[in-house]
Amino acid sequence: MTTPDTRRPRPASDILRTALRRNRGAMIWGTVLMGLYQAGETAFPIALGLIVEHTMRDRSLGSLGLSIAALAVIITTVSLSWRFGMRILQKANTTEAHRWRVKVAGCGLQPVARDVDLKSGEILTIATEDADQTADIIEVVPLLISSLVAVIVAAVALGLADIRLGLLVIVGTAAIMSVLSVLSKRIGSSTREQQARVARAGAKVADLITGLRPLHGFGGNHAAFRSYRKVSTEAKLQAVTVAKVNGAYAGTALALNAVLAGAVTLTAGWLAFDGQINIGELVMAVGLAQFIMEPLRLFSEMPKYVMIARASAERMALVLTAPPVTTPGSQHPAAGGNLEIDCVRYGTLRDLKLTVAAGEFVAIAAYQPRAAADLAAVLAANVPRDAYEGAVRVGGQELGELSVEAARAHMLVNPYDGEIFAGTLRTNIDPSGTSRTVPEAVEASMLTDVVALHRDGLDYGVRDRGANLSGGQRQRLSLARALAADSEILVLHDPTTAVDAVTEQLIARNVAKLRRGRTTVVITSSPALLDVADRVLVLDDGVVTAEDTHRNLLADDADYCLAVAR
Repeated sequence: MTTPDTRRPRPASDILRTALRRNRGAMIWGTVLMGLYQAGETAFPIALGLIVEHTMRDRSLGSLGLSIAALAVIITTVSLSWRFGMRILQKANTTEAHRWRVKVAGCGLQPVARDVDLKSGEILTIATEDADQTADIIEVVPLLISSLVAVIVAAVALGLADIRLGLLVIVGTAAIMSVLSVLSKRIGSSTREQQARVARAGAKVADLITGLRPLHGFGGNHAAFRSYRKVSTEAKLQAVTVAKVNGAYAGTALALNAVLAGAVTLTAGWLAFDGQINIGELVMAVGLAQFIMEPLRLFSEMPKYVMIARASAERMALVLTAPPVTTPGSQHPAAGGNLEIDCVRYGTLRDLKLTVAAGEFVAIAAYQPRAAADLAAVLAANVPRDAYEGAVRVGGQELGELSVEAARAHMLVNPYDGEIFAGTLRTNIDPSGTSRTVPEAVEASMLTDVVALHRDGLDYGVRDRGANLSGGQRQRLSLARALAADSEILVLHDPTTAVDAVTEQLIARNVAKLRRGRTTVVITSSPALLDVADRVLVLDDGVVTAEDTHRNLLADDADYCLAVAR
């Protein structure tokens, strides 16, 4: 029998503690000011009771003037403390939510992916809604403490009038919190499930938007919409469940608070009727019974928000604590652009062995699309090192031993479905703003017609995922970005599948000219690109089965001719 590890980290708790720790100053000031606000609110009926008592007893204008001045001080304190207290807390809340959004986004955008079973749409939901709800803990704690201050001040004031009134408030508050703590746990579990289902619906719609064009192409859009409707309906039903639980919680809290306020009022009336408290104390008790409803409401709602913040923190922990898919090394490749694949076995690849010398332009004609995708994934380091056998060497150094920065700087693998971002043509081609070859990359990729078509040229606005561009324009924009990076080794995977034959011919010649003297590997079945390559490697059934120039292979290899001739 093994003993459970009691020291196992609790990521959600750590996230909440981190948020509280780095906002200590703002929370202290916010708590002080909100405590003043609640104390001022509670002091108002106390002051009113004292004013009634002293005015009836002294019946002097001086006492009346002093009482009015005291009320003015209380009202001013209430107004200013609320304004500045909430300003401090909301600024800290917004800042903390921004920090967590950036942190979650940073994890999602790291070059080395994390081993987390979440889609991009789910991570987006976590980086927005969950980050906001987690940061709410910064406001929740000061409001909880300030509400407790109001309850304590009211209990002490009523206890000074009659101990039974003070005990009634204390015991009633404890009973209310005990009942609501049970409901808050239900809210936490329901909220977690709702957030998960909303995230799944977001991921589904993101996938649908990405694949809408091909779905329309083969008539699968209706089935896809039905699938989304099912996921969305599940999210809706869970949201209704959460709303019911929240409604039950709010209704129970309001009813219990009203019962306590009514009990205090009736008890105070009975004590005044019995002559055990005076008229001023009765006015104070009735006023406190009304004013205490608001801090009691806040106090009773805070556990619900704590549970929601914890549920969101647990969702963020799924991303923040997930281990990386692979652990990069720290080495740097030697100068030069040679690429060696030595007996790699992965997916459909079987002991794949090939070498590309520095400065060479090599095309790989893969007869099976799956093999092309597997090869591109291994070269892009999207596959963990322990997931494939053999070795990939860049500049004489094994790819798994290189740091991410060194690998990306030395070798760029441009996928066939490169993402297009919201911005401009220029920011998509040169995101860092440091490339010196943007004009050459635009010309080589034949993106010149897109630039010339719009008055803004390279500053033409591009929508998210390139929604205002055609498929061919998006592909050429992605190719221009790869060429502008001007890396030592460039690997292109089907860069011209969405362009016409004439444009493809021009792109092939331009790319070969621009990349002269730089190592270039093109995984393609395009005759135009195969023809401009120094040599062509035929990848069939996971191994290289033939090697020659495109034209020699066309003349001597019937299978090759059948596979690539159009």
